[in-house]
Amino acid sequence: MPELPEVETTLRGIFPYATQKRVADIVVRQRQLRWSVPENLPQLLSGKQVDGLLRRGKYLLWRFDHGHLMMHLGMSGSLRVVPATTEVGKHDHVDIVMVGGQAIRLTDPRRFGAVLWVDGEPGEHPLLRHLGPEPLSDEFDGDYLFRRSRKRKLPVKSLIMDSKIVVGVGNIYANEALFAAGIHPLREAGRISCQRYGVLVQTIKDVLARAIEQGGTTLKDFVGGDGKPGYFAQQLHVYGRGGEPCTVCGKVLKEVRLGQRATVYCGACQR
Repeated sequence: MPELPEVETTLRGIFPYATQKRVADIVVRQRQLRWSVPENLPQLLSGKQVDGLLRRGKYLLWRFDHGHLMMHLGMSGSLRVVPATTEVGKHDHVDIVMVGGQAIRLTDPRRFGAVLWVDGEPGEHPLLRHLGPEPLSDEFDGDYLFRRSRKRKLPVKSLIMDSKIVVGVGNIYANEALFAAGIHPLREAGRISCQRYGVLVQTIKDVLARAIEQGGTTLKDFVGGDGKPGYFAQQLHVYGRGGEPCTVCGKVLKEVRLGQRATVYCGACQR
């Protein structure tokens, strides 16, 4: 599924086509996504200016003077900027048509995405209210993660993938950051020192920043907002490489399931 770098890449791709532009129309072809698309969305947004576009975790927030349009790409969704007259595909469910003839089109084969309207402060919405800090923010540091880990017996990989602890550290980047930090993904969270958490936080920031810079990871169902795939997959050290040699020591990488997700690590390099 699109992770934080892919969502950030999407935001940057559509930003010039949306911000300070007016919405001409909203075309909804399939209302039944993860939650039903509001029936009155065209009436709410037609003729309105997009005052800003930002990301919270994996949610995209379109700011208007009377509320926010909140979008999530789900498991397989993508946003593309296309001429509004572009032929519609089977999974093209929602178009945000801008004045000038461009459409920002939501394609979502599995329909796990979301297009919702928020009247009040988006931070108070039930989907966003309990989210932890952004991983690239100053609030997220080693001391913070150390404090949140105390007396926790769950694996450290599960801790950093908990959106109430920190948002947006999905499976791919959790694998990569733990490898870079030399921390075993199954190690008990409460038994890791503050110093090692400082290293882990920095590797999380570095891995995410590099992925964003390179346009996100190329996944089967994902394309960036500008239509260009990401290239971070070329630099993955462990994710998707179970049974292959470690890029550092050459020993075979191990793969286990944790929370129904693939967890790949080097038993020699990660402790």
